[in-house]
Amino acid sequence: MGAYPWGELGSVLASFDGPDDWTRELFERIRIGLLTPNEAIQEATASGHGIGKSATVAWLILWAFCTFPDTRGVITANTETQLKTKTWAELGKWFNLCFFTRDHFTLTATALFSKDPDRERTWRIDMIPWSVKNPAAFAGLHNQGKRILLIFDEASEIADVIWETAEGALTDTDTQILWLVFGNPTVNSGRFRECFEGGTHHEHWHTRQIDSRTVRITNKARFEKWIRTYGADSDFVRVRVLGQFPRRGLQEFFSSLDIESAMSRELPFTDRSTPLAVGVDVARYGANNSVIFPRKGRDARSIARESFNGLSTTELSNKIFECWLRLRPDGIFIDGGGVGGGVVDQCRNMRLAVTDVQFGSRDDITGIVFDTTGEQYANKRAAMYGALRSWLKSGVLPADPELKTAMLSIRYTFNNKDQIQLVSKEDLMDENSNLVLDDLDALALTFGGPLAPSAYAGGEGPHPALIETEWDPYARDRMEAA
Repeated sequence: MGAYPWGELGSVLASFDGPDDWTRELFERIRIGLLTPNEAIQEATASGHGIGKSATVAWLILWAFCTFPDTRGVITANTETQLKTKTWAELGKWFNLCFFTRDHFTLTATALFSKDPDRERTWRIDMIPWSVKNPAAFAGLHNQGKRILLIFDEASEIADVIWETAEGALTDTDTQILWLVFGNPTVNSGRFRECFEGGTHHEHWHTRQIDSRTVRITNKARFEKWIRTYGADSDFVRVRVLGQFPRRGLQEFFSSLDIESAMSRELPFTDRSTPLAVGVDVARYGANNSVIFPRKGRDARSIARESFNGLSTTELSNKIFECWLRLRPDGIFIDGGGVGGGVVDQCRNMRLAVTDVQFGSRDDITGIVFDTTGEQYANKRAAMYGALRSWLKSGVLPADPELKTAMLSIRYTFNNKDQIQLVSKEDLMDENSNLVLDDLDALALTFGGPLAPSAYAGGEGPHPALIETEWDPYARDRMEAA
């Protein structure tokens, strides 16, 4: 409370009176735990979104580091991106706000250490991305007679082998050992889950599961929207609002192996009668792109997709018309939500036969567009993605790392009707602002409806007649006089 200008007029904290109640309670438990230095302090916190977890982690790092000379520690997270852009970036924010830290300590892109040249190696905390191939990076964290800090951020997805290696740090005696783990409870297996009630390691951990709606700073309206969309008892709400572990878990929708196979597979033979479908994702925000993605049967590679930024609805409609003139597709499927409705209207005004696809509408394609018979989807978006997932088994994709990243980011759960429901595009991008889903949405739109084979599919032009006859009334022998 004394390290920051809480409530001071003119400061960035003028409207805040300090940490939230859950953070204060955690700090109090740590204070009590310090009274028994031969017992490691092991705190596991599972929560929904937006509770101020990253700020709490930053405060803990700075407190632990500044209040005990020669403290050593390691901070990691589920991904290197999370570690750099969220955990460590938040640390930088609070490091700069603390009035005494810059005088005595140095914060770099990967470490926090003492300015005393004789102690910069012994009084330091390092940011270390974890790797299953190199768990040894978490071995050897010893600091006999002093203080050790070990923090796992978004711990639910950190591999068990890293937890097992890190446990070696708990063997020092007469040492303050703090092992603090935080995260959304995204999976119902693994070491993070085992910290909580019913888990193998539960007796060694003090645990808490926090409902985001009970925290002062959270966006309550957003949570109510999620509850209406996914259902109060859905795994999505359990994980992102209630801080509870899922029943089935939020799972990857696409298989990494299927994606890699589709990107490396040789082009299939495509009959000329195979319909050519074009999906159009319409950009809704300045940073997003509008994408026109052609797919002819099992081939989504040969005809290059087009991407545009900053086009008006009129300009994009003209681009779609040019695509029609060039390729003569058999079906054009346009995301008609939001500003996409204007593109649909203008294309129809140009006499183009386009299909207005509403992602949130009912599923009307399962078992018709591709082999998804027997699967149940909550809406049209999920059904199109389901058709794309089935198509991947034999289709070909361009070798595009960004497209692969987008596909692997798609998560799904089940709603209260036991239907497959994808995590929304907006929610995925809230978690990773650098995620680009425009190309993937455009590809999924090519499965927006059934298309019939035809002799002129894909605008290849006239073909020779399939039936020939010997009768030629103008043959030379018929034209000669008898």
